[in-house]
Amino acid sequence: MSHAPQPLGAPVVRREGRDKVTGAARYAAEHTPPGCLYGWIVPAAVPRGRVTAVRTADALAVPGVHTVLTPDNAPRLEEPDDPVLAVLQDDRVPHRGWPVGLVLAESLEAAREGADAVRVEYATTGHDVVFTGDHPGLRTPEQANGGYPAVRERGDFDGAFAASPVRIDATYTLGGLHNHPMEPHASTATWADGHLTVHDSSQGSTTVRESLAQALGIDRDRITVISEHVGGGFGSKGTPRPQVVLAAMATRHTGRPVQLAVPRRYMPAIVGHRAPTVQRVRLGADREGVISAVAHEIATHTSTVKEFVEQAAVPARVMYTSPHSRTAHRVTALDVPSPSWMRAPGEASGMYALESAMDELACALGLDPIELRLRNEPAAEPDSGRPFSSRNLIACLDEGARRFGWYDRDPSPASRQEGQWLLGTGVASATYPVLLSPSAASATAVPDGSYRIGVNATDIGTGARTVLAQIAASALGTPQENVRIDIGNSDLPAGSVAGGSSGTASWGTAVHKAATALVRRLAEHTGPVPPEGITATADTEREAAQESPYARHAFGAHFAEVAVDSLTGEVRVRRLLGVFAAGRILNARTARSQFVGGMVMGLGMALTEGSTMDAVYGDFTERDLASYHVPSCADVPDIQAHWIDEEDPHLNPMGSKGIGEIGIVGTAAAIGNAVRHATGARLRALPLTPDKVLPYLP
Repeated sequence: MSHAPQPLGAPVVRREGRDKVTGAARYAAEHTPPGCLYGWIVPAAVPRGRVTAVRTADALAVPGVHTVLTPDNAPRLEEPDDPVLAVLQDDRVPHRGWPVGLVLAESLEAAREGADAVRVEYATTGHDVVFTGDHPGLRTPEQANGGYPAVRERGDFDGAFAASPVRIDATYTLGGLHNHPMEPHASTATWADGHLTVHDSSQGSTTVRESLAQALGIDRDRITVISEHVGGGFGSKGTPRPQVVLAAMATRHTGRPVQLAVPRRYMPAIVGHRAPTVQRVRLGADREGVISAVAHEIATHTSTVKEFVEQAAVPARVMYTSPHSRTAHRVTALDVPSPSWMRAPGEASGMYALESAMDELACALGLDPIELRLRNEPAAEPDSGRPFSSRNLIACLDEGARRFGWYDRDPSPASRQEGQWLLGTGVASATYPVLLSPSAASATAVPDGSYRIGVNATDIGTGARTVLAQIAASALGTPQENVRIDIGNSDLPAGSVAGGSSGTASWGTAVHKAATALVRRLAEHTGPVPPEGITATADTEREAAQESPYARHAFGAHFAEVAVDSLTGEVRVRRLLGVFAAGRILNARTARSQFVGGMVMGLGMALTEGSTMDAVYGDFTERDLASYHVPSCADVPDIQAHWIDEEDPHLNPMGSKGIGEIGIVGTAAAIGNAVRHATGARLRALPLTPDKVLPYLP
């Protein structure tokens, strides 16, 4: 049965959906070659110091234990491209949970028992793990994450702020957050005939291959990394993690396949986290609500292993009119695990503070929060002066207000009540930059009339396979069922990491370019397609290197209705609604899933997710899903995601913007603003758990 080509945007069902629900999709720890050894990490039990001895006799006596790798006998690595990968190379303990040993055994149970039997002796030194906004070690770095300048100043902020008749000066606090993808980080590595093959739970197997080649000191052509199915990542799998190096090291050392999965309670110490931030936001406006001065100054922590600075002040350079502006980041290195990417790094935490401050300014002015945003809509990107390629924030606010029934509300705080429940509504804006990374792809015409696309993209649950097939089919003028897509293998044409909401744009541009080139080759070809097919290849090095004359961002508007229990302080979200302007939506089904998923994660950030650092023991106390509370279905009774039709010719051949992260960006602020409307109390520290809310209730 023939199928007519479906236009881009059609809600095509995920290609791998049936395989996932039937168990046919295989993840990294589900590849178990014959003779496989199982690994279990021995984590450091002190917050700072050095290893003086590792006693392995009891571990080796456990039936089934094969080998124990320690800093004394582990294979030596070359200097890795990421310091967190330099595991078992010396006796240093930079933080609690740092790997100090690896037990390999014939079964997972034996490996775990063996790891418990390893005795490690330490020489400890004083440690500092508690971050505060006035920590004496705070300093100004050169850059924040993403290469953004740590400090940007325009005009005379101090003078403009002092002269403003209406001023907001508020500080917002967020604790550490953890990614906790459904699939823990895992690697299965096999060294055979001088070639390393690794099944890795990663957001980019090309990047993993490059890192392994550098760390192991072998040519990249002798390494294949496969990430065919990945059970979420949210940034924590965007860079290689220690388990893949340990597994590769172990298989070369033993000559047998090795499988290593990170136990969930070990993940906060090994795979990164969203760093805590203390953010001071100052807004100065006239009595009509026009902002003249914006300052967003953040403090955060990093580790002593590497520097990572959450770029939380960067969104303030984009969002609103600000002729006088100061945005700055400060950081201090503590004896903590290395922070890293977590969904919308910078934007999620920074926009919580900025959008909360905007709500405070609206309250001070007696102005509707949407109207305040409309009065401060910039004609060009404030920081760079570049024109926006498209900016439809106003359209998102207008459409969201209409769908949500925003203007039906009484703006007075604490004015609605149902029994013991105080009701309120809130709004916040969202933004996320448009990013493009170099990628390559191949497109092949097969004699049977079908097509095969190859690109080392990674589908981390987003539906990338399906959307890339749609892009190829559109360019080839064929039904998407006629296109086979191969992804998730480093032997394919190199693809960028699935991160920064850049995957579809980066891989899709390469796929579109290769498919278009194939169409031209086929037009020039006479006769039947040869048995080997006809192939065209393309890469996007040139496109990715070009600096756009436009400021390119996605925008959105979030609306929330909450109910606050006046007796217990519990906050429940009754409704969440988001409207987004993200260029051309390439698949309505998978796009809605991404938007909704981000909003649910933002709800967790606002109400349930929080991680505290134990000052004595030096580790996160909430280390598993029993203590680190992610939202459940009962927490999101009514959640809707919509988008506006947005045409932007300055993006890529598809006209698309990234959608994987913007859903989280404004959600926490919208919920916090709704809690203020419900109770009249402004809380400035997340999550808004009952113990924090209750003292402010009558």
